[in-house]
Amino acid sequence: MSRTYEDEQRDLKAEAKVLRQEIETQEQQNQNLEIFIQKVRKYADMTELTPYAAHELIKVIYIGAPDKSSGKRRQNIHICYDLIGFIPLSELMELEMA
Repeated sequence: MSRTYEDEQRDLKAEAKVLRQEIETQEQQNQNLEIFIQKVRKYADMTELTPYAAHELIKVIYIGAPDKSSGKRRQNIHICYDLIGFIPLSELMELEMA
């Protein structure tokens, strides 16, 4: 019975460590999101993307190879935003429709 208790205690300690790390990660993501939102608010009234704004808000842009298999030229573009990473296109489309 003592062995079972020790095993359970060891498992719970390991789980607590994982949960603490997950909490730290979530807190960091929340902080990054708040910083990004503050940056975006500076450009709320902007009508044209300036090089300075792009540099401050965007980390990297990936442009895929052109695809002409459908008869029309298509090219995938993925934008990695500073501090928050990629935002899936489906989420952006939902926000635009709302």
